[in-house]
Amino acid sequence: MLRIKTAKTRRGKRELEKRAPQLVESGKKTLLLHGTKTSSVLNSVLTQIYHLKKESSVKYSRKNDNINPFESGGEVPLEFFSRKTDCSIFVYGSHSKKRPNNLVIGRMYDHHIYDLVEVGVENFKPLDSFTYDKKLAPKEGSKPFICFIGEGFEAVEELKHLKEVLLDLLRGEVVENINLAGVDRAYVVSAVSPNRVFFTHCALRLKKSGTVVPRMELVEVGPSMDMVIRRHRPPNESLRKEAFKTSLQKPKKKEKNVKGDPLQGKIGSIYIPDQKIGEMSLPNKSKGVKRERREAKQNRGEQHSSKRRKEDS
Repeated sequence: MLRIKTAKTRRGKRELEKRAPQLVESGKKTLLLHGTKTSSVLNSVLTQIYHLKKESSVKYSRKNDNINPFESGGEVPLEFFSRKTDCSIFVYGSHSKKRPNNLVIGRMYDHHIYDLVEVGVENFKPLDSFTYDKKLAPKEGSKPFICFIGEGFEAVEELKHLKEVLLDLLRGEVVENINLAGVDRAYVVSAVSPNRVFFTHCALRLKKSGTVVPRMELVEVGPSMDMVIRRHRPPNESLRKEAFKTSLQKPKKKEKNVKGDPLQGKIGSIYIPDQKIGEMSLPNKSKGVKRERREAKQNRGEQHSSKRRKEDS
């Protein structure tokens, strides 16, 4: 029998509510892992991917055994780490004679592997190898442009799949509006051949153009590398349909003090606080007191005069 553990504290309940399915999902977190054997190139690649996505990524530096995403049973450790860190994208690096400098990029659905793309890293250039004005360096957490160049991204199945995975990996938080002044970086992905892609990271330089819209120039700041597609595994059709399901009802903001009635329609409630008139400070209190005294004096005088008339009579 499997034991179902429930949260016993309020903090635990809040964490479970954050991880529960939501109508509007937040940004996807990325998990970076090392295999049993890695190379210096792979270590540098994983480190620099972590720096590019530092605000929404988790990096493990220890080596992990028995992780084989493309084999049955080899994905269990990945699903465990995904459940532990609440990450829906992972990048796994391994190095062997058969597949040197190997990167596996995959996506998760409900903490189970959704799809996989395996690429080999060639001609890698780190950030330190580029010389540029440091004032142009992109700021951490800024929203990027992502540019895909080449007809292969629309015609070749492997490149189409790689494009979807890279978009999820690099786009960051999903927003509705964006300020042009805050966009300071761009990822450029060029299809060199049906199985090779050139990837580079550039900073944006805004210059005067004589119009309201400024002219943009790209300054390569790194890293850059060639990605050679080796293997890929698209999702099952049933799993894809389940993952693409959306709610017909959009989340509505709660309206306070408003209720609906089948006959009268929308009814609003107005709450008025108790008015403590006796404790209110009256203006010109002294004048009011004097007036009350005069009125009381007159009333007493009238009473005395009426008594005298009765006695005389």
